[in-house]
Amino acid sequence: MSQIIDNAVAELDGKAKNSELDQTVKYVILEHGAILVDGSGARATDEDSDADLTITADAETFQGLQSGEENPQMAFMTGKLQIDGDMGLAMRLDSILN
Repeated sequence: MSQIIDNAVAELDGKAKNSELDQTVKYVILEHGAILVDGSGARATDEDSDADLTITADAETFQGLQSGEENPQMAFMTGKLQIDGDMGLAMRLDSILN
């Protein structure tokens, strides 16, 4: 497993467990793997796992989103971030996990 995936799981796990997230979100980090996040926490998964929302980005963009240096809306509008699934969940995700 990638160090990027390991770090992301560690960071997202506590946030997810302390959230009111009642759906599943899958983060696909290109060339590194995928993370599944729900109200029970975060865990590494395969890219074929089902989720209500799938967010796909390269490692640099994903790390920028996690650190707050990358604006999610701008990343989406410039094509750095792809979203598939529940757009309402995507719009609320930042407030749910922070």
